[in-house]
Amino acid sequence: QVQLVESGGGVVQAGGSLRLSCASSGRTFSNFAMGWFRQAPGKEREFVAAISASGITTYYADSVKGRFTISRDNAKNTMYLQMNSLKPEDTAVYYCAARRHSLASTKVDYDYWGQGTQVTVSS
Repeated sequence: QVQLVESGGGVVQAGGSLRLSCASSGRTFSNFAMGWFRQAPGKEREFVAAISASGITTYYADSVKGRFTISRDNAKNTMYLQMNSLKPEDTAVYYCAARRHSLASTKVDYDYWGQGTQVTVSS
């Protein structure tokens, strides 16, 4: 079993930055590929970014490419999402997720989920 806890959400003006964290406990963190997803009110949960277990490979949704950076520190059992140049359309609850083996961009491929952290970007 893997427990995931997100933190770092908040309210920020458009153009601002936030850094989200996802702390993991339970199974060996470095065995899991990790991902960030988000869900806005009335919309489906969508993929944001993913990172391989080693941290070498990353993958981003087109909507965040060039603005968001995913990273991880396996020694600290923590994953991060640095979000820059935030836009009102980035407003959502952000979730971290974990899966064994290679990274993936579809939510059904992930086995473990956090409870989410709210990010609100005001215009």
